[in-house]
Amino acid sequence: MKKRLYKSADRKICGVCGGIADYFDVDPTVVRLLWVLFTLAGGSGILAYIIAAIIMEDEPGYIDVDQ
Repeated sequence: MKKRLYKSADRKICGVCGGIADYFDVDPTVVRLLWVLFTLAGGSGILAYIIAAIIMEDEPGYIDVDQ
């Protein structure tokens, strides 16, 4: 079965870091910490996160209860 990259239901902001962690089968906290380091290192992490949040689809079967 082919793996697909989706935003995760394990969300803090938009689910991008959780989705990347699910895809690579790592802990979401590690991905979030790496994102913070990239953001502090040069600011490109914020732009990459915004682009990923716009482009990535929600995980199939995800229901947003905040609406």
